[in-house]
Amino acid sequence: MNFFKRQFEDMRTGKLSFFFTVVVLFWIKTYAVYLAEFNLGIQNALQHFLLFLNPLSSALLFFALALFWKGKGRYIAFIVINFLMSFVLYANVVYYRFFNDFITVPVLFQAKTNNGLGGSALELLSPIDILYFSDLFIIIGLMIMKKVKPQEKLRFRSVFAVMTSAVLVFLLNLGLAEIDRPELLTRSFDRNYLVKYLGTHNFTIYDVIQNSKTSAKRALADSNEVSEVENYVKANKVDPNPEYFGKAKGKNVIYVSMESLQNFVIGKEIDGQEVTPFLNSLVEKEDAIYFDNFFHQTGQGKTSDAEFIMENGLFGLPQGAVYMTNANNTLQSAPGILKGEGYTSAAFHGNYKTFWNRSEMYRTMGYDEFYDATYYDMSKPEEQLPYGLKDKPFFKESMPMLKELPQPFYTKFISLSNHFPFDRHENDTDFEPGQFGDGVVNRYFQTANYMDSALEQFFNDLKESGLYDDTVIVLYGDHYGISENHNRAMEQVTGEEITDFKNAQLQRVPLFIIAPGVKGEVNHTYGGQVDVRETLFNLLGVDNKDYISFGQDLLSKDRKQIVPFRNGDVITPEYSDIKGVCYDNETGQPVEEGSNACEEASKEATKRLELSDKVVYEDLLRFYKPEGYKQIDRSDYQYINPNPKSSENPEASHEESHE
Repeated sequence: MNFFKRQFEDMRTGKLSFFFTVVVLFWIKTYAVYLAEFNLGIQNALQHFLLFLNPLSSALLFFALALFWKGKGRYIAFIVINFLMSFVLYANVVYYRFFNDFITVPVLFQAKTNNGLGGSALELLSPIDILYFSDLFIIIGLMIMKKVKPQEKLRFRSVFAVMTSAVLVFLLNLGLAEIDRPELLTRSFDRNYLVKYLGTHNFTIYDVIQNSKTSAKRALADSNEVSEVENYVKANKVDPNPEYFGKAKGKNVIYVSMESLQNFVIGKEIDGQEVTPFLNSLVEKEDAIYFDNFFHQTGQGKTSDAEFIMENGLFGLPQGAVYMTNANNTLQSAPGILKGEGYTSAAFHGNYKTFWNRSEMYRTMGYDEFYDATYYDMSKPEEQLPYGLKDKPFFKESMPMLKELPQPFYTKFISLSNHFPFDRHENDTDFEPGQFGDGVVNRYFQTANYMDSALEQFFNDLKESGLYDDTVIVLYGDHYGISENHNRAMEQVTGEEITDFKNAQLQRVPLFIIAPGVKGEVNHTYGGQVDVRETLFNLLGVDNKDYISFGQDLLSKDRKQIVPFRNGDVITPEYSDIKGVCYDNETGQPVEEGSNACEEASKEATKRLELSDKVVYEDLLRFYKPEGYKQIDRSDYQYINPNPKSSENPEASHEESHE
């Protein structure tokens, strides 16, 4: 008791009064930021209380560090700690405004290759954001006006008591959170949950610990770990549809990543003009299969996640991007597998090879060629974006390189024009921006129209070259383009209120598979990006029964229609489990309390995500050798352009981290 009595005596005599002023100011500011900036899905009074409480423990703990100093040193420590904590909070605010997500340790490591937020970040800033540092200005003002007493040296026991108080507050916070969300720290894939219950700064500490544990997982893994994964995957393989199996055998493959394209633009008209007339025409094309219930499953890796998921049959990670954190893993990717079928592989991208660590990741996946920005004419300002080459010149300049590839080939084209903040195309198309009171949403339709026109040009060039009739073309939206922060404008676009349920449904992205000679249709199956590799392999007639994949053929009659999202949400044809609430898809309303309608699908989705994470984090494919597969040797691949058209300078043109 004497231990805490001394602390209370220090408070009574004013030795800790300024400390608590600093703590309370930061606490209240943080809570205000939560309410103003983050949509955390508060559902009851306990969650709201925890949102209010959770900044206190981290404020007590970190500001207590300043108490080890005395005099002016303590003033400076308070200012530095406040600035750093405020910066972490504000950085999450800016990041959340586009991604609706929170910064993790892997994301910070990604910054060294994406060159920061760049020009797109300006769209996310506001002059009133200076208020998010208001408590820092108050503290400095009090010091300048000498409204605080000189800071005397405190007994170590007093400082330790403050830190102990911080721990006790955190344990109270965590205990109450576990009542509302059992196993919060062990089972939650959703950072929204963690921030809602624990706060941004406690989440950051948690994330650092989790990433440290992840580094140890690979070192401790052994060959026995892969058995559970292998047994699960083989038990969940489905038979291919005989109507489609092998119908595209031996044909070339072209993937096209349609940057930020969501499915709501298909068939959409603005003032009587079709946004995507070319893609609309493919919906009814006799040799095109259009999937209208296809969802992106990306996380923080965005476009790189989409690439990884679709070419490996594995999910991206809950934090960061596989391309950044696990680029040296052993993988059995589509380019590597198709080498055994005689395919040459190549990737085309109008940015430099260092972005998103693609040059390293493509070596791991076994791409024979990587045509990056050094292969393109980057000298014309009117054809440039801050993050690479516009789509029309990109596809046009790619054709000679594509035609030179030995056939059959497996290729991937990564488009850029329809990229946040969706600008710099006003002189490239006659399509007028929308009028929805939001510049980002307005311009989105204009850049989508430009991309659509570029795709039509690319198809025409493929037909003229003679490649079209011998090629399977897969067009896919890589991730969302319009985040929740633009819901007010999106309500005008859709004519509906954007609830959590509706926002999840908007994560549909287009998927077209165009294969001459294959019967086209509008396919209504529910699926996601993880299912595409299985679908393609079966169309090509490739035996894939022994490969690790968490997807199922979209054309199979036996497939389970379960779509796991990276945050743990799951969608099926009948129900959607979104942020812990089970919705009836037909009504868009929560099912009756106590119903277990979503339980089975949620368990299945969680199992897939957990096992996929196990494969990636522990690098388990190094222990798994399918019969007939020749493992990729990364040293066989070096992407060096002997005759570059542009300087290989990452500073010259960097795609931004909103990809």
